[in-house]
Amino acid sequence: MRRPDEPPAPSPELTPDALRAVVERVAPSRLPDLTRHLFEAATNAHRTQSLAPLRAFVHSWAVLVAIERNPQRAARLRELELTVDAGEQDPAEAIAGIRAIRAAAEAEAGL
Repeated sequence: MRRPDEPPAPSPELTPDALRAVVERVAPSRLPDLTRHLFEAATNAHRTQSLAPLRAFVHSWAVLVAIERNPQRAARLRELELTVDAGEQDPAEAIAGIRAIRAAAEAEAGL
């Protein structure tokens, strides 16, 4: 995990190898998930003769990287997700916050 005082990891190229390298730095606990998702995407791409599964993989992990590159944004996302998961209050505001964070991350990733 990155310390809050460290500069953000550079925005990676939108390739599996580049995304893996940044995930290793900003969210190392997620590497098994990335590896599993990449295997599934490659298998499905081969099975369906379509690049759509690989595009979905890149999109998903590019967004995660963009979020995790900013520790405050990542912490806020986790806080909002916990609010929704707890089910103790109207989730509309938390859901709007989650959408805003994801939209900003997509834009930052160039998606």
